[in-house]
Amino acid sequence: MPSASRTSQLAVLALCGAVGAGALTGCETTQEKAAAQRAESARILSARAKRQAEKKKQKQKHHHHKQQKGEG
Repeated sequence: MPSASRTSQLAVLALCGAVGAGALTGCETTQEKAAAQRAESARILSARAKRQAEKKKQKQKHHHHKQQKGEG
């Protein structure tokens, strides 16, 4: 019977190894998703900053134009 016990121990170890490998793969996928999400967030924030800078520039240009005409 020690042989059967040893076989079941090996089966449990193999199962744990498979579950562990699956968990590691899942973590890697999660890390990849997080990295992609961070990159997307950075892209969105960069585009937002660019739009705000352009809007600010246009507002300053418009304000300067009004002052020259004597409206401001």
